[in-house]
Amino acid sequence: MEQPPSPAAEQTQLERRKGTLASKFMLVNISSNLLLAYQSLGVVYGDLSTSPLYVYRSIFVGKLQNYQTSEAIFGAFSLIFWTITLIPLLKYVFVVLSADDNGEGGTFALYSLLCRHAKFSLLPNQQAADEELSAYKYGSSGQSTSCLPLKRFLEKHKKSRTILLIVVLLGACMVIGDGVLTPAMSVISSMSGIQAATEHLSHGGVLILSCIVLVGLFALQHSGTHRVGFLFAPIVTIWLISIFLIGLYNTIFWNPKIVSALSPYYIVKFFKETGKDGWVSLGGVLLSIAGSEAMFADLGHFTATSMRIAFPFFVYPCLVVQYMGQAAFLSKNIDSIPNSFYNSIPDSVYWPVFVIATLSAIVGSQAVITATFSIVKQCNALGCFPRVKIVHTSKHIKGQIYVPEINWILMILTLAVAVGFQDTTLIGNAYGLACMTVMFITTFLMALVIIFVWQKSVALAIPFLLLFGLIEGVYLSSAFIKIPQGGWVSLVLSFAFLTIMFVWHYGTRKKYNFDLHNKVPLKWLLGLGPSLGIVRVPGIGLIYSELATGIPSIFSHFVTNLPAFHNVMVFVCVKSVPVPFVPPEERFLIGRICPRPYRMYRCIVRYGYKDIQRDDGNFEDLLIQSIAEFIQMEAVEPQLSSSESPSFDGRMAVISTRSVQSGSTLLVSEEDFGISNSIQSSKSLTLQSLRSAGDDENPQMRRRRVRFRLPENPGMDPAVRDELSDLIDAKEAGVAYIMGHSYVKARRSASFMKKLVIDIGYSFLRKNCRGPAVALNIPHISLIEVGMIYYV
Repeated sequence: MEQPPSPAAEQTQLERRKGTLASKFMLVNISSNLLLAYQSLGVVYGDLSTSPLYVYRSIFVGKLQNYQTSEAIFGAFSLIFWTITLIPLLKYVFVVLSADDNGEGGTFALYSLLCRHAKFSLLPNQQAADEELSAYKYGSSGQSTSCLPLKRFLEKHKKSRTILLIVVLLGACMVIGDGVLTPAMSVISSMSGIQAATEHLSHGGVLILSCIVLVGLFALQHSGTHRVGFLFAPIVTIWLISIFLIGLYNTIFWNPKIVSALSPYYIVKFFKETGKDGWVSLGGVLLSIAGSEAMFADLGHFTATSMRIAFPFFVYPCLVVQYMGQAAFLSKNIDSIPNSFYNSIPDSVYWPVFVIATLSAIVGSQAVITATFSIVKQCNALGCFPRVKIVHTSKHIKGQIYVPEINWILMILTLAVAVGFQDTTLIGNAYGLACMTVMFITTFLMALVIIFVWQKSVALAIPFLLLFGLIEGVYLSSAFIKIPQGGWVSLVLSFAFLTIMFVWHYGTRKKYNFDLHNKVPLKWLLGLGPSLGIVRVPGIGLIYSELATGIPSIFSHFVTNLPAFHNVMVFVCVKSVPVPFVPPEERFLIGRICPRPYRMYRCIVRYGYKDIQRDDGNFEDLLIQSIAEFIQMEAVEPQLSSSESPSFDGRMAVISTRSVQSGSTLLVSEEDFGISNSIQSSKSLTLQSLRSAGDDENPQMRRRRVRFRLPENPGMDPAVRDELSDLIDAKEAGVAYIMGHSYVKARRSASFMKKLVIDIGYSFLRKNCRGPAVALNIPHISLIEVGMIYYV
């Protein structure tokens, strides 16, 4: 008979199992991060890895042509090496990547973190319930005493918050400027290899080929990067390995002494020899780190660990060795500086490298264009960009989007830059200014994050700001010197987009404040009684408003001009919160307005700044189930009801869409969709024919038919059963969407600047952007628009 194992043996066996599971988990985690690191090569590092095509040419242009010596080339390489080491490696990899917002990066992620930890947002639609979101919490909830005076100062002075918003928007505009300049810069630089190898091809021929490639690049955007994404990583991987081997060959074959230029002594020597002209040349040196911001901006597609694997262990050594090899070649071939990269390629591998270079330039351009779409989406979500069509191109990757209007605008601007300048040096001046401005803004915002989000001492944030701010400030000052030589393009593009963003945000904020100060008094509604002084007809009226609290003035405008309204009214507010994604189970906030007999509810639908608002066809069903869940919850938890409160504006409750889909409160049955079923609740033959025609013209909008019924529950409160029954009957009668068609005008007493911004700028943008009904995917056949004029 076998003896049972002793307790010590069982403990040992349990520890072995735990160790085995931990090791398996660690292996899975490592392999996952290695795979993400490989995939990041194509999406993140395409732009950064193609910079060797034009950096040395950009450095030794202008007045530095008089210093084309071996010593100056050694100094230029030393500058490039330390620039890549300090900013992408030290700043981004070791510091900035730690400041993610639930895995998301970029300037808007930093701004979102700041708005959650201090009252920096200018749009007053924040609610206490937003702070209960699981994605809202970040770090410790305590507040460092050293940052309280600075926090109070920024929150108290509206101008300081406005300046902070403008800084963030400027960074976003510079990224959009990159989306215009990067394709032109990369494609023209890569195509110049044909001219280097074929003497009879003119510069105009290279330009025509470049424009053809650019048009093809933008024309393919509608298919989504996920369709060609599997090609990105292999192309950039082959490219990086190729330039590493070429750089290693050139270092050994031409001048192995270039290794000594890793010492910063050669930087000092470089500036002693070149003086002010060397400082001006920094505008070319900074191109070696152009694209580094993508490591943080595209963090949402990968992980910080994968970035920390890919850059230090693969991208960084490949770039350093390539720049070293080019410098070794140029130190012995000074005349080759105007086309240094292609001249340094051995003849036996010239054309394969040219093909890979062209493909890599396209990949790098693709990544920047995708980042531009993401920036526009985030600006739009935070009320800083006019409504545009956003197409989600991948079912599996959240960030893969396509914005048609922005795509064609970018294409026109890129072609204009390419044809207008025809010189990568001039384009590079504008490109460098845009890139360095974004990096400088990131450093500034990162210092604020260290203070307010990480709860660190101001004494720790100041050295960070001084170190990287001083380095980037020197580069930025050099880039500003080249504004007359092409740098003005970045400023013009940024100013144009910044004007659009700020005008839209200003008009949106003024319109919201008007609604906020002209809300319908609840006492007025209560005085009308449950019938509101009008006829209540069967059906549900969804009244869309931007207000998160109170009743918008559009409702009184509607009630005083029409003699009837629906039995059930739901005030719907679709708003963005300062988190990247809102989990589906936390998306709906449901509350009650007025006492129970009024049958008036409030629904707030919350989205993150990177969420995609999809039309899944079941919003109405989810809304009905959520309200039913709230009614049942209110009966069980009386504290949700405010019937004893003089305001009669109840607390909001988070209703999980997962729980309502389980059908715990209402029984759900689905029927085969048919025109007779979809319109059988309509007594009007005219309305039936209209809906039938609408369904035939828009087959993609035809939805499944869902019916609700009450469960057999004898213990249910009769008042709850009556309310649920009214809700089901109203749903069967039909749903109407009511929206305000508003016109915003400045008051007669307003200043000239305000009239210019509101009456011309904001009015023009509202007329030429997508309407809110289109943006919210509201069916046209059920839409009712009420015209109103806002005098702000």
